[in-house]
Amino acid sequence: MAAGKALYAKEDRRRRTLAGETVDIPFLVILLLVLAVGLTMLYSASCAQSLYDTGYRSSTRYLQRQAVCAVIGLVAMALISRVPAEFWLKMAWPLYFGSIVLLLLVLLFGQTVNGAKRWINIAGLQFQPSEIAKFTLILLFAKLTRGFGEDAKTFRYGVLGFGVALMGILVPLALERHLSAIMLMGMVAVVMMFVAGTRGKWLMAGAAGAVVFVVVYVSLLGYAGDRITAWFHPEQDPGNTGYQILQSLYAIGSGGLFGLGFGKSKQKYMYLPFQYNDYIFAVVCEELGLVGALLIIALFGALILRGYWIALRARDRFSTVLAAGLITQIAVQTILNMGVVTNLLPSTGVALPFFSYGGTALAVNLGEMGILLSISRYRNRAAKQEEFL
Repeated sequence: MAAGKALYAKEDRRRRTLAGETVDIPFLVILLLVLAVGLTMLYSASCAQSLYDTGYRSSTRYLQRQAVCAVIGLVAMALISRVPAEFWLKMAWPLYFGSIVLLLLVLLFGQTVNGAKRWINIAGLQFQPSEIAKFTLILLFAKLTRGFGEDAKTFRYGVLGFGVALMGILVPLALERHLSAIMLMGMVAVVMMFVAGTRGKWLMAGAAGAVVFVVVYVSLLGYAGDRITAWFHPEQDPGNTGYQILQSLYAIGSGGLFGLGFGKSKQKYMYLPFQYNDYIFAVVCEELGLVGALLIIALFGALILRGYWIALRARDRFSTVLAAGLITQIAVQTILNMGVVTNLLPSTGVALPFFSYGGTALAVNLGEMGILLSISRYRNRAAKQEEFL
């Protein structure tokens, strides 16, 4: 009898250990599948541009660079998945101020790529500080949510508190003219404020103010009229402002139900600009058709829903809000990118996570997914919610 009880207790401890000390396997499998499909489609979308850029010596130039960043990101994800949330709670303010410093350094010493000054080169490594700033803002909002508690419902904390933190990142981005990052962070911030408990009337007022800001800001940049016209009537200027949208729609339309076949896109042969970056989903639609595109959308949907599942089952308020913010960022980027490619939304310059070319974004996104895996790993540990520090 005693031996049976001991065996049962041992088995029970083993089950609890497996449940509480391993990452969420469904989320990990879906994530790796999304990454594998993304790298495959990146190769197809970028091979023609790679051949052109290398004098027809290599079709894998962009894939090789992205693969290196994918490996770095996967290693970071594996390591970060073992770091408890307490560490990120302690690091929120230092990382936040560090990202602001990096954004300001872009204004002073940044490199210009494709007409945009958003990159920094340190020891031969080129990266976008805005990708790091996205994470640090989410991290700080999660920390503030824990600190504000029920006070997040008030104007002082729920609006001014979060608003000041948000402006610390958005002002340097505005000086960089990085509108896509501003829009993305603003949307993610609204969702996190809602989760934190900020009253709906304040969120509505903030959203209205954000719309006014974007309209004024874009107008000052001088291309608001062209972008809106290109969005509604790309055919009016097919050789200039409407060119990219039309080429994207041609790619999507020619894909039909089942697509032209993997690697058989025609638009990627120097017709569709940024075919391996912002507009990679158009190549996906052209080669895989409506069916393939819907399957990829379903993959993203499964990843996002599982991410929220992890957030809802996190062991404390900070972890819940942090996980929700990180997966919301993936969701917003996905929706914005697909909306732009299909011309449901005006051009924003937001990339498709895990698909679009961009080493910094890929590595950071995978590292962020490591935090989600960490939150899932420790979700069943006994924890006193407000006693991290």
